Amino acid sequence: MNTSEIEALFEKTNIGDYEADDAREAISILRQNGDRAVFDRTAAWCHADEPRKRARAVAILCQLQCPCVSDASVNEPGWLFRDEAYALVTEMLEHENDPVVLDSAISALGHLGNPTVIPRIVRYQDHADENVRFAAAFALGCFPNDEQSVSSLLKLTTDPDSKVRDWAVFGLGVQGDADSADIREALLRCLEDPDEDVREEAAVGLGKRRGQRLIPKLLAMLEEPELKVRVAEAAAAMLGLDRDPDEWVAADYRAALLTERQVSN
Repeated sequence: MNTSEIEALFEKTNIGDYEADDAREAISILRQNGDRAVFDRTAAWCHADEPRKRARAVAILCQLQCPCVSDASVNEPGWLFRDEAYALVTEMLEHENDPVVLDSAISALGHLGNPTVIPRIVRYQDHADENVRFAAAFALGCFPNDEQSVSSLLKLTTDPDSKVRDWAVFGLGVQGDADSADIREALLRCLEDPDEDVREEAAVGLGKRRGQRLIPKLLAMLEEPELKVRVAEAAAAMLGLDRDPDEWVAADYRAALLTERQVSN
């Protein structure tokens, strides 16, 4: 892209509602057409007076990639300037207080994938803004097997905000492979969460760990009128299946789980 095209896209990210589709499209295009010119323009926005510009900057930096491998069919994107981006974002967090920027920057650290940042992310687990705590849950879920991440995600499974609890359970139970009595107890507790997404993610996490105490709750979930995707995923994991059998309905899962329970007893 030439300079004028880059400038036009940057300006597009700063127009209208923060969640506007046009702005998101511009961010996506910039991410997928990374080069030194785009990086330098983005880096300059990291120091802008406007919080929105700073938030946009880190959202672009954390997923900047070479245009030659931006095709969705490519398994591993050609990420660009990761170390430089990491340094910029971590420096910003040393003095950043705006919740919108914190949300974007903490999420960016998860995308950048440098595990040395975990202690910095943990600092935000008790932040007053639920969006910042959500960003922390997301970012920690990018390092789900790290001891500090596990400890923080366990705490976040009790967060007052359901979205935060949902992502904490997803990171801890579904993305992570760590297993302990504390993790299983937290997931069992989350099976009773008032939020359906939290309950279903907890079921998947327990199914992945073959937790026998999941079976009664899972049998009840399979009595619902509609077989939910995550409930089927949890049941398949509990049964040790590599994937959900395409032809199975709720009754098939129930029958297999009842057999599993009898064998285990």
